[in-house]
Amino acid sequence: MYPTMAALDAAVADCRACPRLVAWREQVARDKRAAFRDETYWGRPVPSYGPDDARLLVVGLAPAAHGGNRTGRMFTGDRSGDMLFAAMHAVGLTNQPTAVHRDDGLRLLGARVTAPVHCAPPDNKPTPDERDRCRHWLRTELELLAPTVRSIVVLGGWGWRALMPVLADARWIVPRPRPAFGHGARVLLAPADADRAPLHLFGSYHVSQQNTFTGRLTPAMLEEVFTAAADAAGIATGERA
Repeated sequence: MYPTMAALDAAVADCRACPRLVAWREQVARDKRAAFRDETYWGRPVPSYGPDDARLLVVGLAPAAHGGNRTGRMFTGDRSGDMLFAAMHAVGLTNQPTAVHRDDGLRLLGARVTAPVHCAPPDNKPTPDERDRCRHWLRTELELLAPTVRSIVVLGGWGWRALMPVLADARWIVPRPRPAFGHGARVLLAPADADRAPLHLFGSYHVSQQNTFTGRLTPAMLEEVFTAAADAAGIATGERA
């Protein structure tokens, strides 16, 4: 258990627990994409981003090879992040609609962004073992957020399934059978301990290009989920301005 979110984030960035992911993230950082050949890639695990007293948590899948793995910030520098942060800004959860690089001034307002896996995986597909090796980071993050977090938006079925056992470990009651993922899915989880509050869980299709380019996920659909999640978290419109 890490005493602060800053200590947790620093430890995440130094992790080398998964040999395949270490090799891949570092190879990508060396080889680079042609469009970014003059940039220095982050090439390490990508810590979560946002305030350590967030009321709303966004859970993705893993950093993109030429997005978070390049910039060192979740969902920053790729088209998935373009849609995510534009939608969050539209409902007042960020101070700006774009996320280009780590020093672009982006601030999350009442929200924090994380993932079950903190390293970019080949083909965007972590193995079950890699997911499980990374699981303790997310559990610790939930433990640190427990005093304030009231809602979670999960992007995609993979993240939804990965999150369920972590929520149980972090002392929320996950129903049996486990709730099914779907866009617009909403579940209220009761706390297992007195020091927890009920937690609202929301599902959304992932902001992958496969979903956004085909129209399976539109900005309006994503904004609707974030509006409901922010309301459930008790983040007033004025606080999101």
